[in-house]
Amino acid sequence: MPEPIRTTGRKATVTRTTKETDITATIDLDGSGSADIRSGVVFLDHMLTNFSRHSGIDIALTCKGDIDVDDHHSVEDIALVLGTAVQQALGDKRGIQRYGWSMIPMDESLARCALDLGGRSYCVFSADFRRPVIQEFSTEMVEHFFVSLSRTMHSNIHIAILEGRNTHHMIEAMFKAFAYAMKMAVAVTGNDLPSTKGTL
Repeated sequence: MPEPIRTTGRKATVTRTTKETDITATIDLDGSGSADIRSGVVFLDHMLTNFSRHSGIDIALTCKGDIDVDDHHSVEDIALVLGTAVQQALGDKRGIQRYGWSMIPMDESLARCALDLGGRSYCVFSADFRRPVIQEFSTEMVEHFFVSLSRTMHSNIHIAILEGRNTHHMIEAMFKAFAYAMKMAVAVTGNDLPSTKGTL
């Protein structure tokens, strides 16, 4: 893979307010992995902080959600906001690597992620978790998070657990695999648009 070109200014702030959630997120694709995340869902904070650290994408995010009802709306809407922010920060996508992939172990767990920032929304998710809940976070929401993210990020995300037993390890390995795939895909390695269509 070519060496990334140093860039600045690929930032975006997105706010989404509904009757269920009030979210503001600011990202910097060329950051240092700094995270200030207050989602209202403690385990999701941990996962997004890991994502930020390992992708190098700075994230500041606050969410006031109806977590007294469930974590569903907060997790889903956070994914929608983050996807929109990434899409906006990418601009015309000129010069980006576009594709990214990684395989990350965490003890007995092994996660794989491959993605394409080419403008088409699609998610393929493969994982079975033994625990239904971790610290008030519904593990079924991991799949919904990545599906929702792929929608507004206009990306293909293929993410899977190849080995694993411990639910915490499996989910954390998935977020870290996604982080390293994103780090590769958003890297600016040239000046051309990475598409034969002339648009992404």
